[in-house]
Amino acid sequence: MDSGDQSSGALGEAVVFLDHFRDLVDGRQLAKVMYPLEEILLLALLGVLAGAETFVDIARFGEKKLDFLQRFRPFAAGTPSHDHLGDIFATLDAEQFQQCFVKWVASLTGTCAEVIAIDGKTSRRSHDKAGGKAAIHMVSAFAARQRLVLGQVKIDEKSNEITAIPRLLAMMDIEGAVVTIDAMGCQRVIAQTILDKKAEYVLALKGNQTALHEDVALFVAEQKERNFHECKISQNTTVDGDHGRIETRATTVIHNLDWLPKDHRWPGLKAVIIVDSIRETGDKATHETRLYLTSLQLPAEQLGAIVRHHWAIENSLHWVMDMVFRDDECRVRTEHAPANFTTIKHMAHNLLRSAPGKDSMRLRRKVAAWDDDFLAAIISR
Repeated sequence: MDSGDQSSGALGEAVVFLDHFRDLVDGRQLAKVMYPLEEILLLALLGVLAGAETFVDIARFGEKKLDFLQRFRPFAAGTPSHDHLGDIFATLDAEQFQQCFVKWVASLTGTCAEVIAIDGKTSRRSHDKAGGKAAIHMVSAFAARQRLVLGQVKIDEKSNEITAIPRLLAMMDIEGAVVTIDAMGCQRVIAQTILDKKAEYVLALKGNQTALHEDVALFVAEQKERNFHECKISQNTTVDGDHGRIETRATTVIHNLDWLPKDHRWPGLKAVIIVDSIRETGDKATHETRLYLTSLQLPAEQLGAIVRHHWAIENSLHWVMDMVFRDDECRVRTEHAPANFTTIKHMAHNLLRSAPGKDSMRLRRKVAAWDDDFLAAIISR
């Protein structure tokens, strides 16, 4: 992205995020470019912050808010149509766009996240039946405590999360963090990648690791019968109540597992975490046991908290993307546009999450639409 020799502030009010997208390649023929790429990115982000959910919405935002946009950049040619916006986002390289995003969010957080939850999400309306294209599926990394998206990659149509997760990890500085992933990411190569980047892991163990899961489940069942007399363990119990539901989680960590990493050649494995949960709603109770592998040697209280942190990506990201940003209703489908539009929404999520005050995400987005000064302050961070 060619922004010349001028600083962000020289062209108007400061727009901090654009500094991290200067290396984004604009593949358009420069002689025909009416709308500079930095203006396109600024327009899209401001529009989404203020409630836009489609390129049609963003184009109308540009028409109605041209004077506001010119506080930051010239917009000498005005703002583009929705078709033009769609074409530009379709041709921008999604991987490079995401790499710029990772650099930006690293500057926003300042320090490495303590727990990084990795999980995938499908935008259901992004499929194209006529073109034979499946719905877009993105794998995201989420800072559980800070509640910020750290990075994301699009899964190739003929691939899955197993190949996407190492690509996502390679983009980020995760040294010192604990990476949590559901069962799809419970793979030796992913565990080794995390260790190679000087981080630790907590990985959900289910039937996709057939032999390993069977051995661990049998071992755990035997030890429960013997009250764990043959094991070095730590235990912790928590009780949470919300919306008429009570959930009791008993976490047991088996710390002496020398035989397991040897038999299954599992890198860095130090302990197995067992979470027995009982959910009580009225007069009904359900019981579930979940197993996790970890490279950490921590007591059950801390490991149980890390397991719970993983679900922040469901409650504080996926739910917000669907309910606040209407992600499941998004019909952007062409080439790189779905992945790039998701990245713009993740940027908006992070900026709204970081904004001061106690308003909900939904209300902050409404205020961004109503109050130009609030909207300007969000992107000046």
